[in-house]
Amino acid sequence: MATQVPPTPTLPRKGGGEFKPAARGGKSLGLALIVIAVAQLMVVLDTAIVNIALPSIQRALHFTPTGLEWVVNGYALAFGGLLLLGGRAGDLFGRRRVFVAGVILFTLGSLAGGFATTSSWLIAARVAQGVGGAIVAPTALSLVAVTFPEGAPRNRALGVYSAVSGAGGAVGLLLGGLITNYFSWRWVLFVNVPIGILLALAAPRVLAASDGRPGRLDLPGAVAVTAGVTLLVYGLNRAASNGWTNSLTVGPIAAALVLLGTLIIIELRSAQPLMPLRIFASRNRSGAYAVRFAIGATLAGLLFFLTQFMQNVLGYSPLKAGLAFLPITVGVVAGAQVASRLVGRIGARAPMTVGALAGAIGLFGLSRISESSGYVSGVLAPLLALAFGLGLIFVTTTIVAVTGVSASESGLSSALLNVGQQLGGSMGLAVLGTIAATVTKNDLFGVLPSHAAINHAVTAGYGAALGIAGLIAAAAVLIAIAAVRGPARRTTIDTVPEAA
Repeated sequence: MATQVPPTPTLPRKGGGEFKPAARGGKSLGLALIVIAVAQLMVVLDTAIVNIALPSIQRALHFTPTGLEWVVNGYALAFGGLLLLGGRAGDLFGRRRVFVAGVILFTLGSLAGGFATTSSWLIAARVAQGVGGAIVAPTALSLVAVTFPEGAPRNRALGVYSAVSGAGGAVGLLLGGLITNYFSWRWVLFVNVPIGILLALAAPRVLAASDGRPGRLDLPGAVAVTAGVTLLVYGLNRAASNGWTNSLTVGPIAAALVLLGTLIIIELRSAQPLMPLRIFASRNRSGAYAVRFAIGATLAGLLFFLTQFMQNVLGYSPLKAGLAFLPITVGVVAGAQVASRLVGRIGARAPMTVGALAGAIGLFGLSRISESSGYVSGVLAPLLALAFGLGLIFVTTTIVAVTGVSASESGLSSALLNVGQQLGGSMGLAVLGTIAATVTKNDLFGVLPSHAAINHAVTAGYGAALGIAGLIAAAAVLIAIAAVRGPARRTTIDTVPEAA
């Protein structure tokens, strides 16, 4: 039976005033979307853009191989660990105010990182960037939800937002290659500074103000979730390099599970919980989180393995490797535009399912690469299929996550979507990296390690890992079918009641 989406609620709050979508003209809405999309792009591409510059950074600041990991991990840990706190802060203290604060912190971190003269200095700057990103990402998505009226206008806005989010990694690889080749590694950080200044100046002029809501931050819950997610991301990152039985892997993961279990107890007892557990009561929303988690796991492995394959096996330069990822941008944008038009007509389940299926087909195609594969013959077609599927998934999961959520909790729902993708990426890279390393090691056992043999073994490892990634995407197909209601003319999610 077809069901209708309830209108975005207008909720009374203590102290007067209401939460409601901004009623603004088309020009103002367009400018608001540009500010939100550029901020999201700045945050998303920052990991990829720095990855390309890592060899130059290592030489300039004399990083050890293990220390160099922290240029990436410092950002990832701060970003993943503080997402829920950043999203909740926007709900409580006003999204525009918190958004601007996050942009300023991210910009200052970028400026400090560009001037770094020691490894410790750069890592500290990257942590500051991660904290800023954890504030910007969930507030940016919740600003879309409260700025654009529910229905076609919001779906189009979320299509643009999702296209930017999905294509950010590929754009970062290309920009990183260009900047590192023709300027300096420092400019992969400095480039954020003028963008951040413009965003901080423009946001108060084009984004609707919100006063937040009365209440206080759930500090015990904040400490538990921040420490728990940070330790989990850290442990999963260590698994990829140290193995699953190493104490640096087992210890943090065990501590994280204890802390996250404690979080559930705290939230059940708290009068004003950081993460009201009823937000998971919607089957649609929980399904969207699970699909985003699974796709995050496949996407992290894809970017990592294909970057290595193109540079180490096919012999591409960083710039050429970045250009080779451009089809991801094209495919994601195309899929996002198709999804934003379809969801209002047929609901979210069908495009989400087709997106996950296209992702699985693309990954299975990429799993067939060999050391003799060419880019056009072995990579391009599966990459386009995968990218188109990602565009469908990013839009549909984003729409499902924010539709029908009370305005006072849109930041939390936005943060949970980002947390799902971040944790999925960390876990996926750890698991898939272990599989790739094991297959490569077994393939080289008892073989003279010539250049050809090494290329064959490494490619076999990448292929096996991408095949497992295909199975994860196939699981996302089943989740979308089972968890997301449909067919329906429009996505329906029960409104989450406001916290007491």
